[in-house]
Amino acid sequence: MEKKTPLYECHLAAGGKIVPFAGYLLPVQYPAGVIAEHNAVRAACGLFDVSHMGELLVEGTDALAWLNEVLTNDFTSLAVGRVRYSPMCYPDGGVVDDLLVYKLAEEKYLIVVNAANREKDVEWLRNQLHGAVSLRDISDEVAQLALQGPASDAILASLLPAEQIPAKYYSFTAPVTVAGVECLLSQTGYTGSKGYELYCRAADAPALWNALLAAGEPHGLIPCGLGSRDTLRLEAAMPLYGHEMDETITPWEAGLDFGVKTAKNFIGRDAIVAKGRPRERIGLQVTGRGIVREHQDIYFNGKRIGHSTSGTHCPWLNGAYAMALVESGVVQEGDTVEADVRGRRVACLVVPMPFYKR
Repeated sequence: MEKKTPLYECHLAAGGKIVPFAGYLLPVQYPAGVIAEHNAVRAACGLFDVSHMGELLVEGTDALAWLNEVLTNDFTSLAVGRVRYSPMCYPDGGVVDDLLVYKLAEEKYLIVVNAANREKDVEWLRNQLHGAVSLRDISDEVAQLALQGPASDAILASLLPAEQIPAKYYSFTAPVTVAGVECLLSQTGYTGSKGYELYCRAADAPALWNALLAAGEPHGLIPCGLGSRDTLRLEAAMPLYGHEMDETITPWEAGLDFGVKTAKNFIGRDAIVAKGRPRERIGLQVTGRGIVREHQDIYFNGKRIGHSTSGTHCPWLNGAYAMALVESGVVQEGDTVEADVRGRRVACLVVPMPFYKR
């Protein structure tokens, strides 16, 4: 049975179309529609409920050493108030999940994991625990809201002092009070637009949601659902677990080299290095008629070279785009490939990623 986030009643009140997703009942869209929500995030601002994401608290004198062991990125230089992205791998180099690490204090970290992987991640991490480090799943105690779009700065500035708004990407301030609600406020997001994410107590989420919508109304803020969240992240060529990466795909194949530091030892390191890069993630602009979705075979000069991992119509760019996992070195930017869409070959141009840059 699906769970409800603390904002479930707010979604119903706003006319959200509710669907099951990652074990939760969440709005896929609101009456304005996916295209309007997508374009609002690019031109003004959108507000998302991402309370289904998982939050884990890691503490202890061995916390840093342990994180460096279980995650592919290096957290040695991570300062308090900063955020860092990392894949997490199995010994064979496949990806368990990709996540964010917030350094709350010396020896204290917040890990944010994908909703669908929360239980799997917790079990995996608990099985790796050793030394002076503790892990606590606080997901049910925390709500997370994403305020995304160029107007997010102005909206937040109307609610709290400018010096309390994190000035750098992948940084945060905590605690701050937003409309009477104590929050952790980070300059992060999954849309490709400038934006922020706010973490608060689950019970405070409806008050924060309503206050943000009220403050944002003069700036064009609208509530947004899962549909536009997916089109936005694809337009920004952001990978999604279960699509661009999974237990059979290494971070190098997924194009996540920046989050893999092989100078240190971590679970999966040797396998990732040994496997190398037999496949690579590429960007495709659909030039033929149709939309390329996931799991569609990609051909070059008549030979199958891989498959699409995600694809959709991107409203802001007004065109269809896709990402694909293909044999390394076979194609380059400017080449034309074909996607098999229900038995029909659709032409696509290999293009650089991200498709959208702010």
